Amino acid sequence: MTMNSVFNFFSPKDKVFQPMFEQASNNLVLIAKTLVLAVNTPEQEKRKTHIKEIERLEEVGDGFKHAIILGLGKTFITPFDREDIHALASSLDDIIDYIYASAMNMDLYNLKTITKPMIELAELLLEMCKDINTAVAELKDLTNTKLIAEICIKINKGESTADYICNTALGKLFDNQANAIELIKQKEVLQTMEIASDKCDDVANVLETILIKNA
Repeated sequence: MTMNSVFNFFSPKDKVFQPMFEQASNNLVLIAKTLVLAVNTPEQEKRKTHIKEIERLEEVGDGFKHAIILGLGKTFITPFDREDIHALASSLDDIIDYIYASAMNMDLYNLKTITKPMIELAELLLEMCKDINTAVAELKDLTNTKLIAEICIKINKGESTADYICNTALGKLFDNQANAIELIKQKEVLQTMEIASDKCDDVANVLETILIKNA
């Protein structure tokens, strides 16, 4: 029996990890959507409402990560390797942590100006998180491995685009921003959002590892 056959045999019985991964990735999309709302809200007081929701969703994400990791100690048969379950749970949570950090930086630094690159990065993060959500849903039986592989490539391209947006914005910022304090504030927010895109790429790497092991 091939590894893929073994996976298919056990996968329908997985009532522990797949539902939690799907809930975790749904939550990931929600927090990314809320970040988009935040960066598109110029009024700082109204923006705080979205940032508060991001804080709540970050706590929800922590709960899913802990539940998945605890489940590893209680479940004899897992749908794929334990280390990959741990890596996927951790990498999904890492994205949420950096989205949360981006929002908190806007709030703590009392950022008055939300720039176009920040909006572009937030919208790109949302698209990457939606793709991750689609890929995670396909893990339930691994019958559509081609789609997962295509999504991983798309996420990798998205991460490269985020690098470009961030680096270009930083270059212009250093050329045009005379206020050193404002420069530091905007730089921190941009770089934190870019790191969130790196973490999306980490999830894609975990998904590719799962595909290879279960081919």
